[in-house]
Amino acid sequence: MDFGLVLQTDPPASRVISLMKRAERNGFTYGWTFDSAVLWQEPFVIYSQILSNTTKLKVGPMVTNPGTRTWEVTASTFATLNDMFGNRTVCGIGRGDSAMRVAGRKPNTLARISEAMKVIRALGRGDEADLGGTVIKFPWIKPGAELPVWMAAYGPKALKMTGEEADGFILQLADLYLTEYMVKAVKTAAAEAGRDPDDVKICVAAPAYVTEDDSPEALAHAREQCRWFGGMVGNHVADLVSKYGEHSAAVPDELTDYIKSREGYDYSHHGRSGNPDTQFVPDEIVDRFCLIGPAEKHIEKLNALRELGVDQFALYDMHDAQEAVIEAYGSTVIPAVNS
Repeated sequence: MDFGLVLQTDPPASRVISLMKRAERNGFTYGWTFDSAVLWQEPFVIYSQILSNTTKLKVGPMVTNPGTRTWEVTASTFATLNDMFGNRTVCGIGRGDSAMRVAGRKPNTLARISEAMKVIRALGRGDEADLGGTVIKFPWIKPGAELPVWMAAYGPKALKMTGEEADGFILQLADLYLTEYMVKAVKTAAAEAGRDPDDVKICVAAPAYVTEDDSPEALAHAREQCRWFGGMVGNHVADLVSKYGEHSAAVPDELTDYIKSREGYDYSHHGRSGNPDTQFVPDEIVDRFCLIGPAEKHIEKLNALRELGVDQFALYDMHDAQEAVIEAYGSTVIPAVNS
């Protein structure tokens, strides 16, 4: 199993780079960041420094979207980084929840994501692409260039499209039942589209907090540090409930039930521990969606995720123990899972 580190690009950028270097030293092979131009610093500028200061780490956004930048700009940025540092980028893409809403725009449609994935992937590997009637190609890309595009998804149509079109699936939660349900949907869609389901990489992304023991006090603190994640996922779930209803065969209740008492969301606290808009998230959801507890509990859940077909666990590291969790994974968790 591959391991990735997920960070927000809060200033100073030097700290983001330092944590990514620490992650690589501890066996992580991917470095991901949020991509929301108003809330945090520009990630692609920082990627250049991360790549320059690491040797094998692959980097990318979790996730970008088709509306923040024009598609040829997105593709050119990835392709430039790959030309400078080797094929060490991945384009994670989605609707653009925070990036679009904070800028006063609606998240992107699936149709727009589909078209963007095709254009960005093609241009990034040196092929031609049609930009609404104008066919372009980057003349400076060398042979062998690659740009995999991984799609974030929860709903039935997005899961189907991921299986049909994307190179990877990003699932932003670590609940075992929902992971099995959604991985199956993606793999089935891939097979029905005539693809090899194993060609679609599966990445589960969630916060992880390693505690010294499983005492009630230690677990309570870990839950408070990770409760923000249920609120972030809840934004996407609220959209699904709005579209499909509270109880629908299209979306499992195990995903939707917990947002009944959700009242609103302030993006100024997005993805941060202590987010006051996430108190509606119950302890049960934190335990299901995240990895918390002593190292052996992380190892147990990661092994279960791997059995469900997960190729990568991407660790959201937004809490008060960033270095400690990276070190615990490097010294104990990753060696045990990959032994």
